[in-house]
Amino acid sequence: MGYTIAVAGKGGTGKTTLCGLMIRYLVKSGLSPVLAIDADANANLHEVLGMEKGISVGQLREKAIDEVKDLPIGVTKEQYIEQRIHETLVEGHGYDLMSMGRPEGPGCYCYANHLIRKYSEKISQSYRYVVMDNEAGLEHLSRRTTQDVDALVIATDETVRGLRTVQRILDIIEELGLSIRKKFLVVNRAIGELPEAFGHQIAGMKVQFLGTIPADELIVQFDLEGKPLVSLPESSVAVRRVSEIMLELVGNEKALSVAA
Repeated sequence: MGYTIAVAGKGGTGKTTLCGLMIRYLVKSGLSPVLAIDADANANLHEVLGMEKGISVGQLREKAIDEVKDLPIGVTKEQYIEQRIHETLVEGHGYDLMSMGRPEGPGCYCYANHLIRKYSEKISQSYRYVVMDNEAGLEHLSRRTTQDVDALVIATDETVRGLRTVQRILDIIEELGLSIRKKFLVVNRAIGELPEAFGHQIAGMKVQFLGTIPADELIVQFDLEGKPLVSLPESSVAVRRVSEIMLELVGNEKALSVAA
């Protein structure tokens, strides 16, 4: 698998927007191909990226449960799943999108989930970077869908509740022993400087603070007009700040890429 960046946090903190701007940076920096994974059941990363919404992995799993019962002679379940998993990919310019859909249905999905996870990971190996937009809450952590991650970026807003969610995420990661190499924190949609007390709370957490991403009127305008955020201009204050953050996450490789 390529270098994997997962974004987590409570609802309303702009996780999907942050993922879109990260993908924008990687593509414009020549660090493609990128695999965008929408792991939120309420999927809307495709809108941020300006793409059509394809069949989700969850929908594929629903079909697989029925269709594997009547496979042609000589076709194994593994071959069927590997072939169909490619159908979930929607191709973009420098990035592809895979939507996970709902995590479970009314039936038993253990075997199908195992195969889908296996071949999803196989597909991921073809990409230089993987950017994963996780659902609000902590379900993705408890189901261990966010693991083997190089960088987990936790987004919060300027609220005490947001910081409590950050701490709960950190606690669950430690309790479950998830394989997450580095953990980062950003305060998204910040207005001005952070209050001193807020900064002290962040300093007490076992996470590297990457700073703030300012509220951006251009993002509001693009959302109102239904424009994909990957087409935001360089004058966007959020674009500039996310670029600085990404330099901290993947700066060495970008420098090597430019030198080449």
